[in-house]
Amino acid sequence: MNPNPLTDSDLDRLEQLLEDDVFLGDAMRLDEIQAMLCAVVSGPVPVAPAVWLPEALGKGLADANDPQVVATIELLMRLNNDLAAALLEDETISPILYPLDESGEEYDYLAWADTYIFGAGLAGDWFELAGKHADDLSELLEPMFLLNGMLKEDVEKSGERWFSPAEEARLVADIQENLPVIVQTLYNFWRNKRTGRTVRNEESKSGRNDPCPCGSGRKFKQCCGRPDKLN
Repeated sequence: MNPNPLTDSDLDRLEQLLEDDVFLGDAMRLDEIQAMLCAVVSGPVPVAPAVWLPEALGKGLADANDPQVVATIELLMRLNNDLAAALLEDETISPILYPLDESGEEYDYLAWADTYIFGAGLAGDWFELAGKHADDLSELLEPMFLLNGMLKEDVEKSGERWFSPAEEARLVADIQENLPVIVQTLYNFWRNKRTGRTVRNEESKSGRNDPCPCGSGRKFKQCCGRPDKLN
């Protein structure tokens, strides 16, 4: 059990500190930091705080003796430990999400997914490090690339058919709802690989008959693994 987990008050304090003038407007938002750290603690190799802290805090980190900076770093380290402990125990995390406008009807999943992908890159090339399981990893990351728009961009550049607006909206909604499970599944992928457990079904189609990780309830090959989506 994590001996010093963050409280809601701690998270509020951290959110305020990230907006402090000492960071010169260069610090990430709390939602972005959470996403980055989820990837950092999930990945194939350890990523030292000396690597991810400058990304989180930007120029303000240079003034490491400032009390505000010291307090922020302490809270960030505890957040890192919270996320690592929760994922280790298979306790799906609750994504921190900011509304896109004052209506509060839509949330910025794009920023969350985009910063998760960025955080993954801090450990090196995930696909290269996945080795023979790179195709399996690609399947698991598909929902993140859909949320941040990269998948649609790649498909449209290739001239392939994209989903209709209604199909896209339904798929995005399914992925948003199941984002905690997707994050946990990615963590488990690397945990299983590190411990030598079976990562995915090693059949020729590399798990394409498995349930889609986006949580739609359909087989991967009938959902995120459809040829018009992956090619």
